[in-house]
Amino acid sequence: MSAALEALETAPQGTSLAENAYLLLRDRLIMLDIKPGAPINDGQIAAELGIGRTPVREAIKRLESDHLVVSYPRRGTFATGVDITELAEVSEIRELLEPLASKRAARMASPKMRDEIREVAATISGLEGQDISAQDLMRYDIQIHRLIYKAAANAHLEDVLIRYDNLATRIWCHMLERMPSVTGHIAEHAELLTAIADGDEDRASQLALHHVASFEETIRKVL
Repeated sequence: MSAALEALETAPQGTSLAENAYLLLRDRLIMLDIKPGAPINDGQIAAELGIGRTPVREAIKRLESDHLVVSYPRRGTFATGVDITELAEVSEIRELLEPLASKRAARMASPKMRDEIREVAATISGLEGQDISAQDLMRYDIQIHRLIYKAAANAHLEDVLIRYDNLATRIWCHMLERMPSVTGHIAEHAELLTAIADGDEDRASQLALHHVASFEETIRKVL
């Protein structure tokens, strides 16, 4: 498996305790491993990670700004609910920014990054017919998008898109049981990644827009 498609919970070496806790909790919340509405116990998380409460509390503050957790005075902190009514607003933003990121990635990606993108494209092209769970397929989806954002070489754009892709992924995971198949949704990234690796800015932009629009359409069909 490509390094770009490794487990979501793997944090880069040298990551601070607070950053590591943030990344771990963020991806558990995105994938609904922590269920919507579930309490977030900083002491329990600290014990699980083998760290103090302070870095966990720092992580929780960041997660609150990401709209993944919510804190109530004297009640505690909880995973936010999944609000399907936010789909249109999230998609509206992504339909503007995802094509921009893909176009920039096609222009800005380094030769090494283009090789990695081609490797990932080849990997997901071979997913059809494999026995892969819907949850694992969604992990592919997250990592593919993050690879594109990184290749776009704009830290501010990357930060914004990760946040909105996270919210979109929560909605998708919430609806997974109603979905007929996720494989096709993931496999269509191969063409987009190839366009980026080839430096075809216009095609990459068009394919990114189509991908986001089809995501919203697929969700609406099963509501």
